[in-house]
Amino acid sequence: MEFTEEQRAVREVVREFAVEEIQPIAQEADEQEAFPEDVWDGLAELDLTGLTTPVEYGGYDADRVTYALVNEEVAYGALAVATALSVHCLATSCIAQFGSESQKKRWLPEMVDGRPVGAFALSEPGAGSNPAQMTTEARPVGGDDEPTEYVIDGEKQWITNGERAGVYILFAKTDRDDPASITQFVVPGDVDGLSIGDPEEKLGLRASDTTSLTFDGVRIPAENRLTPDGKGLSAALSILTGGRIGIAAQSVGLAQSAFDRAREYATEREQFDGPIADIQTIRHKIADMYAGIQGARALTLDAARADDRNDDSALRASVAKYVASETAMDVTNEAVQIHGGYGYVSEFDVERLYRDARVTTIYEGTSEIQKTIIARHLLGET
Repeated sequence: MEFTEEQRAVREVVREFAVEEIQPIAQEADEQEAFPEDVWDGLAELDLTGLTTPVEYGGYDADRVTYALVNEEVAYGALAVATALSVHCLATSCIAQFGSESQKKRWLPEMVDGRPVGAFALSEPGAGSNPAQMTTEARPVGGDDEPTEYVIDGEKQWITNGERAGVYILFAKTDRDDPASITQFVVPGDVDGLSIGDPEEKLGLRASDTTSLTFDGVRIPAENRLTPDGKGLSAALSILTGGRIGIAAQSVGLAQSAFDRAREYATEREQFDGPIADIQTIRHKIADMYAGIQGARALTLDAARADDRNDDSALRASVAKYVASETAMDVTNEAVQIHGGYGYVSEFDVERLYRDARVTTIYEGTSEIQKTIIARHLLGET
C-alpha cells in the first residue's frame, strides 16, 4: 500500500515508541489497572495528543490515513493506551469541528499538550446502541431570547478517560422528552455537582479507566454549548465515523501484535522433534491469521482514504470496524491456541491481547450495530 513520505515517517516513529515505551510496561499497567501517565506524556511530546487538532491551535492536523496509522501502531503497543488517545482525539475533534473560534482558543491549545485529557460522554445506562433514548437533560435557564446557562442532570456510563479527564464532551437533551433536542456541550472536569464513579473492573483494557459520570445540578455557561439545540446527535454520528476508522485501525494493530508473538512462538516452541511451526495445522493457522489482518488493514485504509477524499465514508467505516474487530478476536484466539497452555497464563502477552480484543466488537458500535448500518446503506434506507 502506498503512503506519502510523511505518513511512512510518522508510522515508523510511532511504531518505535510503541515497541520501546509502551510494550514493556503494558503488562504491568494491566495488572495494576493503572494508566501509564509517563507514556501519555510521551505521546504528547510526539504531538499525538493534538493529532486531529488544526495547526492554528497547536495541533498536528493529521489526515485520516495518518490517524489510522497512528492508531494501529499505538495499539500494537497496548490497546488501552490507543483507546485513551483515540477518545481524547474524539473530544478535540468535536471542539475543532463544531466549536466557535472562542471555544477553540479556550480549550484546544491545552488539550493539544495532553492536559487536560478529553473524554466523550454519550452512552448512558439505558442508552448505549440507541443514544436517542438518553435521559440526561441540560435545561436552559435565564435570558429572554437565549439562555445564559444550562443546568445538567443525568448519568453517563462507559466513559473512557472518565477518571483522568479534565474536559468532557457531553451529549444531553435540552428537553428531556424530545429526542430531537440532543445538544453537545463542553463540561470542565472541576464543575460542582459532577461525580465520577469508581473505575469499572473489566475483562480487558484494564489500564484504561472506564467510569460512570453523575450530573446533579451541574451549571455551565451557555457559551459552553458546542452545537445549536437539536444538532448534537448528528454531530456525534459524524464524529463517530472517524472514530470507527480509528477502532478498526486499533483492531488491526492488536491483531498484528498477537500474530507476531504467535509466529515467533511457533518457530521456537519444539514438540515432536521440531518446532511446532513445522506442523501443518499450525502453518494453516498462521496463514489464516495473516490473510485476515491484511484484509482488515486494507478495508481500514480504504475507509480512511475515502474520508480524506470527503466521500461518504460511513459505510466503509462500518465495514472496516466490523471486519477488523472480528479479525482481532479471531487472531488473538488463534494466538492463544498456538501457545497452548502458555497462552492461558499471564506470563505470555497473548492472554492480555485476547482479553483486550473482546471490547473492539462492542465499543463505538457493536458488531451487530455495524451490520445494521451496513444493511441500511446497501438497501437504500439511510
